[in-house]
Amino acid sequence: MPSPTEEFRSGLDYLEAVSALLNRVRTAHPTAGLFEAADMQWWWSMNERPTDDLDQLFWFDDRGRPEAAAIITGFGNTTLLNPLVLPDATPEWTEHVMRRGLDHASESGFDSVCLEVDRTDHVLRAVLSELGFTVEEDGLVESWLSADGRPPISDLEEGYLLLDRASAMDRPHHMINERRNHPDSEPRLNQTSLYRSDLDLVVYDDEGNVAAYGLFWYDPTTAVGLVEPMRTEDEHQSHGLARHVLTCGIDRLANAGATRIKIGFEPDNAVAKHLYLSAGFEPHRENDILAGPTST
Repeated sequence: MPSPTEEFRSGLDYLEAVSALLNRVRTAHPTAGLFEAADMQWWWSMNERPTDDLDQLFWFDDRGRPEAAAIITGFGNTTLLNPLVLPDATPEWTEHVMRRGLDHASESGFDSVCLEVDRTDHVLRAVLSELGFTVEEDGLVESWLSADGRPPISDLEEGYLLLDRASAMDRPHHMINERRNHPDSEPRLNQTSLYRSDLDLVVYDDEGNVAAYGLFWYDPTTAVGLVEPMRTEDEHQSHGLARHVLTCGIDRLANAGATRIKIGFEPDNAVAKHLYLSAGFEPHRENDILAGPTST
């Protein structure tokens, strides 16, 4: 069997390749790996990043399909490295991908990186510990919901209006917000293959102000839905808006063809945890954020 070929991709070519790789992972296994193609597409749409034009490291098989990658993504002052492999990858191959990713990060001018790692991934954690990586903070709790077990759509309190982006194109996009790194995400959203304006939901108050929103991603290749992000503005908390957006979005994902739906939340966010678990999501894995040097 020929060895995978190491190649680089950047910009939208990178986004296409990493989406194809993550679709291969999810098609091969229902829960392997930490990310969906929609995760990377959401990151792309959030804002322009210095790493957008960076050559990203991939390996392709003899049929031209992406088989592994080591993706570097900038988040403000933090640089995240994600080694991505297929579910049947050997520990040796996973370690090779990670080490090459660290080398590439170092060669690209990054002295240190963070990785999100499954708490039960003892092989990867042992290698990272040997390289000087330590746990910095809790990562996300990954949770799943079967579309067949979705909750009923909750009532919307009087004085509020739910729209999707397809029916609110005459208004500024609801995620324009300098404080949260969204100066104007809509052009970037429209560059992605999975974004659908009918799954981009927003609640307005009776004065036309954005009160809450949620973005729901449907991947027809894997039949997986992803919820990312969810937000209720501070002055509109405790009105049941998040539950209404969530239950409406889940229902739309199911009607679009999603059989399973994924969401992640920070373990110390009690409000989000209660909302998602009460809607039927079941925790599947807990992750940690590890940080360390790129020099191996």
